[in-house]
Amino acid sequence: MMLRRKFIFFVILIHSILIALSVLLLFSNRYFFIAAEILILISIFVSIRLYQAFLKPLNLIASGIESIKDRDFSTTIVETGHRDLDKLIAIYNRMIDQLRTERIKQRQQHYFLERLIETAPSGIIILDLDNNIAMLNPAAKAMLGGEAYALIGRPLDHLEGVMGDTLKKLRSGESEIISISGIQTYKCTKSHFLDRGFHRHFILIEELTREILASQKRAYEKLIRMMSHEINNSVGAINSIMASSMNYKDQLADGDREDFGNAMQVAIERNVGLNDFMSNFADVVRVPPPAKESYDLHELLRSAQVLMSGECRRRNINWHWELCRTPFIVNVDVQQMEQVLVNIIKNAVDAIGSDGNIRVSTDNSETPTLRIIDDGKGISPDERPHLFTPFYSTKREGQGIGLTLIREILVNHGFRFNLESVEKDHTEFWIKFNNQNRVQ
Repeated sequence: MMLRRKFIFFVILIHSILIALSVLLLFSNRYFFIAAEILILISIFVSIRLYQAFLKPLNLIASGIESIKDRDFSTTIVETGHRDLDKLIAIYNRMIDQLRTERIKQRQQHYFLERLIETAPSGIIILDLDNNIAMLNPAAKAMLGGEAYALIGRPLDHLEGVMGDTLKKLRSGESEIISISGIQTYKCTKSHFLDRGFHRHFILIEELTREILASQKRAYEKLIRMMSHEINNSVGAINSIMASSMNYKDQLADGDREDFGNAMQVAIERNVGLNDFMSNFADVVRVPPPAKESYDLHELLRSAQVLMSGECRRRNINWHWELCRTPFIVNVDVQQMEQVLVNIIKNAVDAIGSDGNIRVSTDNSETPTLRIIDDGKGISPDERPHLFTPFYSTKREGQGIGLTLIREILVNHGFRFNLESVEKDHTEFWIKFNNQNRVQ
């Protein structure tokens, strides 16, 4: 039973008893009866006033509770002039002001955190209490690729590839650095935060590609320059001495003269080969910034085909073209881009060996893309992390120059690219031309 009903029941009960007792006085003493009736009326009036005074704070409290229940912290109560009641109203108003201030501060912090997560260059994956993916910021969606939108609400087990395998195994507080195809390098960190008293996990993915590439480039530039300087100085001096020594060939015995000349010639040619070997490495260091101009990539592809056509005929390698109908105009350094295409095709020819196919396709949609696919031996899981690593090669006589040069040129252009085995015995090299590099 509510408190107000109890009060009304108590007042009615007391006054009913008093009225019954006053009726007994009617027969014994009429004056006492009249006095008793007057007192009862005064008591009823006082009870009504007390009820009203008692009910007012209850109504105020109920109104305040409803406002709090509805999360309406904008309503305050006006003072009534009653000292005790005004103290209660003042406390309530201070509480409402504090709640309103805290809610505004919380909303501002929440909005700031949302904006920070949305604009952060690092990928952020927030998990729910069941460790399913609850949110991905734009950077994380870009890193995870086209499958990202389908991952919301699903566990990390649905992530595929090297990135997915790493994130599945991460424990709270752990970090791991992974390399994808030897190009992109990421640092993945898993941690947790408190949400309404419960621990929730999130994963931070930081791209270290630029820092790693810059560090590698500084290291091998310094090494190559030092080696090139020393070898050039030594080779030049040694060849000069050997050329001078050839003048004394006629002074030797007839039986030794030919052997001496052959040996000296082999040594000179070997020195020239060593010098050319170092020049190949130095060319990677000396790649100039691209001088971009508008050019049809289809023309460059045809030019590269003509250049490699003799080798392809000799190895019985067929070309298949799936070019878009409109010209594929992009801003590139023509000479550097031609060098990239020749190296990609040469690697495809070497991977095929003989009796194979090279497929070239272009897509001139929102993100212009070039794809060159071969049906060679493919890329093994052990080789994949080392692709595009400076001077890494799987060929017995390879120097690892080709992919390093390709990487340098494409990175300088600002293009996205990758080399991967898309299925058994099919390897794809794709280049995505950024919109700012595209000519409409």
